[in-house]
Amino acid sequence: MLSRSFMELEDTYGAHNYKPIPVVIERGEGVWVWDVEGRRYIDMLSSYSALNHGHRHPKILKALKMQLERVTLTSRAFYNDMLGRFEKKLAETAGYDKVLPMNTGVEAVETALKIARKWGYHKKGVPKYEGNIIAASGNFHGRTITAISFSTEPQYKNGFGPFTPGFKIVPYGDAKAVEGAIDEKTIAMIVEPIQGEGGVVLPPEGYLKQLREIADQNGILLIFDEIQTGLGRTGKLFAWQWEDARPDILVLGKALGGGVYPVSAVLADNSVMEVMTPGDHGSTFGGNPLAAAVGIAALEVLEEEELPARAREQGEYFIAKLREIKSEYVKEVRGKGLLIGVEIKPEYGSARRFCEKLAKLGVLSKETHEQVIRFAPPLVIKCEEIDWALERIERVLAEAL
Repeated sequence: MLSRSFMELEDTYGAHNYKPIPVVIERGEGVWVWDVEGRRYIDMLSSYSALNHGHRHPKILKALKMQLERVTLTSRAFYNDMLGRFEKKLAETAGYDKVLPMNTGVEAVETALKIARKWGYHKKGVPKYEGNIIAASGNFHGRTITAISFSTEPQYKNGFGPFTPGFKIVPYGDAKAVEGAIDEKTIAMIVEPIQGEGGVVLPPEGYLKQLREIADQNGILLIFDEIQTGLGRTGKLFAWQWEDARPDILVLGKALGGGVYPVSAVLADNSVMEVMTPGDHGSTFGGNPLAAAVGIAALEVLEEEELPARAREQGEYFIAKLREIKSEYVKEVRGKGLLIGVEIKPEYGSARRFCEKLAKLGVLSKETHEQVIRFAPPLVIKCEEIDWALERIERVLAEAL
């Protein structure tokens, strides 16, 4: 079957809740993928940071295959011999007492919010069900009803109400606005250290540290959603480490599954996590032995191949080269590590058409927040592979529309 046939198949039988770039991927290896006609592309999206290790990393595949031959699912009705090992590895790697495993990123976000609310009522003494949590404008924490309830993107909310109450929205990057929103019923704040889906928006320097100080001064919890920024993407293992702003609750996903299996987790110290008791929360697949085996391997590869440091070095190189490109279309190039946004001036229309042109030249990227081309390749990318992509990116950004 040709690419058009596969696209028509999805269009006929699938819900129309996505608008993919018209490329039908058949296989992948490292930073490269091939379509059904055999054309090769460099992956500059990494499945929104789920592929930090690259496609089909051999060590992660080996762990997956070995566990497939043993046992894949037990549910949490029983212990299994992999979950404790995974929890220990992740807790020690991240520096927290406890891990609560889930599957997808938004499940982890919902879990973090539940933990925070119960902590607020049982530990902080907020009157039951009267607490509020502060979030930032432009956020993206997923698409469940609760996650969209504190989104500021109209499309995410249109037609899906009524919404979950108990959230306050303040401008992203404005620490004073956070202070002003806190009252005696505030339990926590939830923030992305860098807003990826919001357009690769970096906050002012010192913002994360200020949030940590505000949380301490007011006795509230600081929650960082590092589903996209965590596990090496920004040039450190976690983005909060750039400002030593350790959160009370850390939310992880995407790359935790090594690009082969959905794995997410919420981390906190005992003083916070101890509010959760048997029956409070759970997931049939959360913490399954297959996910645990993959998660361990994913963390080991991050360490062994020093992927955060590679992201920092390659990101500095990539951003510098992008900024050298002379283009009338580009408003700004910004990023941290290998999470990079190229913002297109609004008078030249959406970034979508630039992404489609790049795909025709073998570079896969995706527009975000309408005007931004997001470049977020696997952290295993080499300089010569970046150069290969840059040659084509420059061609698209320099040619006439």
